[in-house]
Formats: sequence, structure tokens, C-alpha cells
Amino acid sequence: MNTVIRIHEYGGPDVLRTETLPVPTPAAGEVVLRQEAIGVNFIDTYFRTGLYKFPALPAVPGMEGAGTVTAIGPGVEDIRPGMRVAYVTTPGGYATFRTIAADRLVVLPDDIPSQTAAAIMLRGLSTHMLLREVHRVQPGENILVYAAAGGVGLLMCQWARHLGARVIGVVSTVEKAELARTNGAADVIIGMDRIREQVSDLTNGRMLPVVYDSIGRDTFETSLSCLMPRGLMVSYGNASGAVTGVDVGTLASHGSLYLTRPALTTYITKRPALLHAASELFKLVRQGIIKPCIGQSFPLTEAAEAQIALESRKTTGSTILIP
Repeated sequence: MNTVIRIHEYGGPDVLRTETLPVPTPAAGEVVLRQEAIGVNFIDTYFRTGLYKFPALPAVPGMEGAGTVTAIGPGVEDIRPGMRVAYVTTPGGYATFRTIAADRLVVLPDDIPSQTAAAIMLRGLSTHMLLREVHRVQPGENILVYAAAGGVGLLMCQWARHLGARVIGVVSTVEKAELARTNGAADVIIGMDRIREQVSDLTNGRMLPVVYDSIGRDTFETSLSCLMPRGLMVSYGNASGAVTGVDVGTLASHGSLYLTRPALTTYITKRPALLHAASELFKLVRQGIIKPCIGQSFPLTEAAEAQIALESRKTTGSTILIP
């Protein structure tokens, strides 16, 4: 049988229900995956609350994971039973078994464990998108990274340092500041007070070519104020709530700024792009340049507790579920 976590209505963590269902059967182009580790991300909470809508309810959250293929559907040629694979795709991940389109799978190198893969697929490919696609970070650039001790934030610190950039991280505690520094942040701002002033001091008034803001509503205006003229505001998360009611004239008044809200799915829709990004990520992991940090793991049946910890900002690094 298949243990799954489903929601029947939008709401708080209490709507996450543990249920037992039959092991699914793959349709054409699909495989069945026995999962060994599942990533927990803020986007899972957005789907749970209804900020992002499922196509229909009941539904299963979870967009990344890793495990072993147990069955394939008609038309699947490149993926075989017994292969170890990882994925980032549409929700459905909080389960022991799940079906998934074969063209969304990436075969794992033998030396990358499933838990590591589940901790880096969404976060790592997002980091590749942010640093290499949305804005191609250059040596010597100053960049601002919010939640620098989080799952994506730590990977961004490591990868950006490798690229020769100077990372200014924003975190909430002294302990998280030390973690961010250990992982590549050159400077760390603790708390949300006087961020613009501190950025100005750290850059000798030059400000920044790009800001990576995963917080959303509470930091949007502050982030704009940290940019140099014609700088790029990258809003890629809603930890404090969605950004709404934006006056586009604000971009002009801050210096003809650019604003983007990237979605990873757009950047890896085509399979060659997915494989290229995953190859670059795995290469850096195997070289020891990217060192995934699994800050905490929970049994699959404690998915609600995992999301509570994530939303309360009590986590560091990546959070995973173990079926």
C-alpha cells in the first residue's frame, strides 16, 4: 500500500492528513517511483493554504524527491525499473509511491545519495536559475541574498562565492549568520532593520546590481531601495506573504529598475534545459563546491510538523521527509 499526505481543503498544517491508498499505476509516458526522500519547501505551504491552487482537491503536496523506479508505462524508453532518479515537477510528492512523467526525471550519479538529491533538486536548480539564468552573476559583483541560511540561501552563498561574487546575506539570528558565513557569505545583516543603510555602508554607497528576495511583502520596498540605477529586483518567494498592489512608477523613482518574478518551471520546461542545469548542479556537488546542508528530517507522517518548523523559521538548510 501507499502512504500519502493529502489535503481535502485549504488551510493550516492541520489539513495535512495521513492516508493509505493503493500503489498507483503508470499511464503512458509515466513511471512509478518508490521514494526514499522528499523535499519540503515553502511552495508546499503556498499550495496548502490556497495561495497557489491545486487543479482539484483532494491533492498531495510536494514537488521534489528522489528514489527508485519500480514500474514504467507505455512509451517510456530512457528510464528503466531499478534506476535511481530525482525530480522537480508538479505536486504529488508527499507519498511513499508516486507517478511522474518520465521526461521530468534526472538519473542520479551513483555517488549522490537520494537524501542529498531530495535536498537539492528544487533548491539547487532554483539556484542555477537565479545565478546563471535570471541574472548571470559576475566575479566581483555584490549581491544581496535574503534567508541566506535557508535551503536555497545556503546554496546561493556557496555557488555565488564560487563564481567570485561577494554575497551580502540577510538572516534572523546570530546562529544563522555564522552558518551563512561558513557557507560563503562575505557579510551578513541580522534582522530586518536598516538593511538599506547597511548595504550602503558595505558597498560604499554604490548599492547593488541585483537583489534576491525570497521574503516577499515585508521586504519588497526595502529591496528596491538597495539597488543601483537599472538594477534587477528578483522576487522569488512569499515567506511573509505575496507582493500585491505594486505601483510600476516605483521602479522609475528608484532608478529605472527591472523587476522579475521567475518560476523554475519556465526555465526547465524543455528537457535539454533540465538536464543541463542538473548536470551543472551535480558537477559542483561532486567537486565539493556545493555542500548540501540537510538541517532537519521528519518521517513522512510528520509532514505537518515539518511545515510548521519551516513557516516558523526554525529550520536551517534543507528539510526532507523520509517515507
